[in-house]
Amino acid sequence: MNIQIKNGRLIDPKNNLDAQQDLFIAAGKVVAVGIAPAGFVADKVIDATGLVVIPGLIDLAARLREPGYEYMATMESEMEAAVAGGITSLACPPDTDPPLDEPGLVEMLKHRAKNLSRAHLYPIGALTDALQGRELTEMAELADAGCVAFSQADAPLTDTRVLLRAMQYAATFNFSVWLRPQDSFLARDGVAHDGEVATRCGLPVIPVCAETIALSTMLALAQQTGAKLHICRISSAAGVEMVRAAKRQGLAVSCDVSINHTHLSEMDIGFFDPNCHLMPPLRSLRDRAALRAGLLDGTVDAICSNHAPVDDDAKQLPFAEAEAGATGLELLLPLALKWAREENIPLVSALAKTTLQPARILGLDAGHMSVGATADLCVFDPEAYWKVEPCALKSQGKNTPFTGLEVQGKVRYTLVDGQVVYQG
Repeated sequence: MNIQIKNGRLIDPKNNLDAQQDLFIAAGKVVAVGIAPAGFVADKVIDATGLVVIPGLIDLAARLREPGYEYMATMESEMEAAVAGGITSLACPPDTDPPLDEPGLVEMLKHRAKNLSRAHLYPIGALTDALQGRELTEMAELADAGCVAFSQADAPLTDTRVLLRAMQYAATFNFSVWLRPQDSFLARDGVAHDGEVATRCGLPVIPVCAETIALSTMLALAQQTGAKLHICRISSAAGVEMVRAAKRQGLAVSCDVSINHTHLSEMDIGFFDPNCHLMPPLRSLRDRAALRAGLLDGTVDAICSNHAPVDDDAKQLPFAEAEAGATGLELLLPLALKWAREENIPLVSALAKTTLQPARILGLDAGHMSVGATADLCVFDPEAYWKVEPCALKSQGKNTPFTGLEVQGKVRYTLVDGQVVYQG
């Protein structure tokens, strides 16, 4: 299908483009920007007057809860939520049930996603068998099945010899290792940042050193092996500084931050709001400021939704007993726009953190609108306000600390492979 998107404000971080121009799509690809190619006849015209046209968002952490946790969410519901949020590609962690440690399971997941014809799915394979931290998976076979990186998700890997071997193996085949830095012993039973709020509320804590000690080990092993390391969901000022120093030394390391942690802090726990029970925990205002500073100077490469839908029965419990997690697919764009307004940075720079940079971390030729690129696009109204309410979310998980917040930025169209998959 030939599609013309006319009169829109095109923003493309890769090509440093921010201008009102038309975009022309044919056979699922961008064929021209500005002037129609010779002989182009549009089958569909999208009038984007007053709207912004950007590459589709790419989310580095979206739990779809399949297989194994369909009572929390299904792939259908979460893929609908993804395209409603302007997300055209997403990576899913391996902590499903069973974990993504078998090629057949990965192929099944890819096949399910392809049949839904919504967002592109990029599975992250399990680093160790059953995520138990003892035996390495057959990474090469998992990569052939479609895995783009390897991770333990939130499962601990306490045996540093196993982690060393995993990084050596990954470095040999140029695989990327994704790890969330948290010492499982220091974080045991913890649910909140080790600060004044947890002290006042009597909540079990996860100190910052749980992150920095684990991060120190990961960076040392990455330096030893030469493995490509991606740090998932950095949460502290000390952690940001360690990544900054590692980058200065030339280590092949990248990191991301959850959109929740760029806006919230331990103060938002308030009167034990279980929607603010997240992993990693919401930290201090100083940590939040450091995360934002890290995004601005490039230390933190990308922003993700850290989408983790939880059913009401598991969430509506006392804070320490509630399951950690929050829905985020439909909030990634408006919250990223909110961050950009608060920091007074150009949209072209802000949107790179949710498009071009995640694509680079995943090793994809995506996140841009160059001629010849796959037409994965998001068209949104930057002036439209909407209220975050359970009824407004397509995700099966309705749990979010932003319930009741009025946000700015509403997706009007999402295109995947040059086909309109969402119109709102």
